[in-house]
Amino acid sequence: MEMKQWMEQAEAHILHTYNRYPVVLERGEGVYLYDTEGKKYLDFAAGIAVQALGYGNREYNDALKAQIDRLLHTSNLYYNQPTIEAAEKLCEASGMDRVFFTNSGTEAIEGAIKAAKKYAYEKDGKTDHEIIAMEHSFHGRTLGALAVTGNAHYREPFEPLPGIVRFARYNDLESVKEQVTDKTCAVILETVQGEGGVYPAQEGFLNGIRQLCEERDILLILDEIQCGMGRTGHMFAWQGYGVKPDIMTCAKALGCGVPVGAFLMTEKVAKGSLKPGDHGTTYGGNPFVGAAVRKVLEIFEREKIPEHVREVSGYLEERLRRFQETYAFVKDSRGVGLIRGLELSIPVGEVSAKALEEGLIVITAGSDVLRFVPPLVIEKEHIDEMAEKLENVFRQYA
Repeated sequence: MEMKQWMEQAEAHILHTYNRYPVVLERGEGVYLYDTEGKKYLDFAAGIAVQALGYGNREYNDALKAQIDRLLHTSNLYYNQPTIEAAEKLCEASGMDRVFFTNSGTEAIEGAIKAAKKYAYEKDGKTDHEIIAMEHSFHGRTLGALAVTGNAHYREPFEPLPGIVRFARYNDLESVKEQVTDKTCAVILETVQGEGGVYPAQEGFLNGIRQLCEERDILLILDEIQCGMGRTGHMFAWQGYGVKPDIMTCAKALGCGVPVGAFLMTEKVAKGSLKPGDHGTTYGGNPFVGAAVRKVLEIFEREKIPEHVREVSGYLEERLRRFQETYAFVKDSRGVGLIRGLELSIPVGEVSAKALEEGLIVITAGSDVLRFVPPLVIEKEHIDEMAEKLENVFRQYA
């Protein structure tokens, strides 16, 4: 069947909640994807920061195949070995104490919010606690995650949303302090804002929030769903700041393609928050995803993936800054590690579509940022290839 027919079939049966690019992807190899007609694409989106190891990693694939033959699912009424080992490795990598595995990043946010509210409830028995979130943030699509997402466009059709949420300005500590009340139980933010335009937290801002939370006995929740798992050159972005959260969320590259997320917490929060019956999941942390997480963490540690990110990310930064120096419509180049953005004054959606025609997959963030979140295993040669393809697009606007 031709690619056009596949797309027509999709539009006839799949709920139209995405404006998809006109391509049907069929297979992947290394850092490249191929469509059903055999065209090759250099992937600088990695399934939105998911495919950290690229495509077709033999060791990873073999681990999943072996687990399929052994045991796919039981339930959380019983223990299973792969998830026990995955939990230990994830706690060691993050420096956190307890983990709850979910099916997605959004569910990880939901769990983090519940844990924070239960922690506050256990302290004073009240149910009117408030959360401070950031403007231009993105935490997910479910109602609880939407409530702390700082973009009115996403929230308004579904209001009223649960809980009382106050929004502060990202990288503005005084703005956060202005929102604190006696009812504040948590501050939630992305260590690097992704969907909001690729903005890393400033060191003074993050340290200031940590100090504020300690002074007021408020929990700090850091969302590392997109910026975690080695993407910034540290296993988790907050480790580069030395600012440890009370609760942390992760997903995306945690499973490298298998749908899995997690929220983690310190022992203090664990002892004072969720108890048996407070939270649960049918699929979360089953043997199959446990095997995936376990293998991903094994490969990350052995292959020193965060170190590799630090080695190549400077080169990516350099190549992107050349675009800023060359083209007036490139207003800014920012980011950290292998999460980068070019702020453009030309239509970013159009640029992304033209890049696809050139055989380059690159996505957008916000309304004016071209976002680069490639597989973490890219080399300098792939950065050069990306720059050449993007140059072909940018010349059309020069």
